[in-house]
Amino acid sequence: MSKLKNKEQLKNIDLSSQKNARERFDNCEFSKCIFTDLSNLSFLDCDFRDCDLSNLKATNSRLQNVSFYDCKLLGLNFSGAIDFALELHFENCILDYASFDRKKINKSSFKNCKIHNANFTQADLSKSTFINCDLFESLFDNTNMSTVDFTSSRNFLIDPEVNNIKKAKFLQQDLANLLYRHHIIIE
Repeated sequence: MSKLKNKEQLKNIDLSSQKNARERFDNCEFSKCIFTDLSNLSFLDCDFRDCDLSNLKATNSRLQNVSFYDCKLLGLNFSGAIDFALELHFENCILDYASFDRKKINKSSFKNCKIHNANFTQADLSKSTFINCDLFESLFDNTNMSTVDFTSSRNFLIDPEVNNIKKAKFLQQDLANLLYRHHIIIE
């Protein structure tokens, strides 16, 4: 039986060792909490603020319209999360070494985030936004990035031959980041 928590505000809670089997959170706000495992949990219209979700596991978790503000998500692994209606929003977050491998996270947003060494292999990022993000050493391989706007982001290396970048937006000064594998010089 799943427990429902609705419109609750949870602050300064360490949920890193707690197993909450089949709990559902609707319209809840988590502030300054610590999580390492969201497996089997369901979140609908929830906000995480200034939380530590480092090395997070999300096996069989449901995340619909979930937002993370000023959160630390080092090594986050969403590859086990349920794809249905998965919609994520990140603002002022650290997502180093995060894995979105094979995830359908279209229409998600990343704003003012540090996303170093993240894995977006075979992810569907279509219609997502990357606003002022640092994507240093992040991996895009067979990734759908159609209509994504990268004009304010930096340090990305994207190979158009193995990724779908149809109608994606880039600044002219970033063309070298799309042609890096050809070892050409753009001046």
